[in-house]
Amino acid sequence: MIKIAMIGAGSIGFTRRLLMDILSVPEFRDAQFRFMDIHEENLTMVTNLCRKMIESNGLPATIEPTLNQREAIAGADYVFCTARVGGLEAFRHDIEIPLKYGVDQCVGDTLGPGGVFFALRTIPVLLDIARDMREVAPDASLLNYSNPMAMNTWALRRAGGIRAVGLCHGVQHSHALISKALGLPKEEVDYTAAGINHQTWFIKVAHQGRDLRRTYCRRWNGIRRFRNGSPAGSMYCAASATFRPNRTVI
Repeated sequence: MIKIAMIGAGSIGFTRRLLMDILSVPEFRDAQFRFMDIHEENLTMVTNLCRKMIESNGLPATIEPTLNQREAIAGADYVFCTARVGGLEAFRHDIEIPLKYGVDQCVGDTLGPGGVFFALRTIPVLLDIARDMREVAPDASLLNYSNPMAMNTWALRRAGGIRAVGLCHGVQHSHALISKALGLPKEEVDYTAAGINHQTWFIKVAHQGRDLRRTYCRRWNGIRRFRNGSPAGSMYCAASATFRPNRTVI
């Protein structure tokens, strides 16, 4: 039985999805989860929902909620962090303060001034998690989902003193959008992605061995619903910029 601590477990989207993914692995179905959040109401809601899912599927996994981070981490094999430090109120300042000075950000949680603000709030929390892990779960690994991913993971690698990796679903979502633009099942579209979180470059897009980058760029540019400032539209610009015929990208 593995022990998994989830910090920031009041995030219903991430926590529920991660729990489902973990419990889909037969060897993990008796996992012991400890959910931790600073917001008791959110924590209770997510705990009840996830317990219902476990019960409905007849699984032996258990969930123990707590408001105490150190208690959640003690003895864990893995620690997941999905915390948004400061919540949506702080996120509003990440967008509005730079905008006041003429910096218009697409999202503001990755880089630029908004990303730096977010990192300055989040890195101390992550290092606090790392300290608890060193002291009460020294063999555990941290899987971080909190943005800004590059800065946070950099800080953990430099100062955390633990095993840590940063994860994001952005590549999978981009793969699905690219496949949709090409009119192909995503299972048949091969790709190679490089870069860092929220700055992903698809340096290979192929179907049955055929390079589709040029076709992909033309198709994407012609689909109205993927343009005009949407996140997918921004992805099109990146894809166009990276396409260089007969050139190796390293």
